[in-house]
Amino acid sequence: MAVLGASGRVGRLLVDQALERGHQVVALVRGPERITVPASRRLDVRQADVFSPQAFPALDDVDVAVSAIGIGKGGPGALVAGARLLAAAHVRTVWLGALGSGRSERAGGLIYQAVMRMAVGAELAEKAEADQIALDAGATVFHAPDLKDGPLSPGRRLVPLAGLRRPLLPPRMSRATVAALMLDEAESGDHGGEIVVPIN
Repeated sequence: MAVLGASGRVGRLLVDQALERGHQVVALVRGPERITVPASRRLDVRQADVFSPQAFPALDDVDVAVSAIGIGKGGPGALVAGARLLAAAHVRTVWLGALGSGRSERAGGLIYQAVMRMAVGAELAEKAEADQIALDAGATVFHAPDLKDGPLSPGRRLVPLAGLRRPLLPPRMSRATVAALMLDEAESGDHGGEIVVPIN
């Protein structure tokens, strides 16, 4: 299993939880020195910059890639570049997107959508474009709500976007819960080519 964006806040949790589950993990990061998990024989850290496709490591030794890259650290264009690289690698992918972007624009409710426009703004278009690239390649795309620190939710589950009931209040979820659900999907592959929404 490969984790793209492994040094980020969700990416680190994906690496930790995947190792705890016994997976062999390839951590893909721009700066390998930023990986803070303890050394493990099941962890292979590889330098990977989505803006340098010629130097991007081959993924022919992994069965699934889980992406937790975001615009904040990657800069403008990072999401689209990352989605194109994973699509070109022909590896099954679980992609982290955002509720309130693209096809889920109104799914989080009116208050949530207003907050998204203020907080994310012009980046919403890039999120939507990257999601579509991932979907066209057969990825499972997670439209996660606002993320926070916190424990795993025992009642966590996935809902297809079409089956989501629009909430009254802006939804939030812990990063640990989203990471666990992404790993569940990486293991099962139940929702390839779909947008799913994690809920508590």
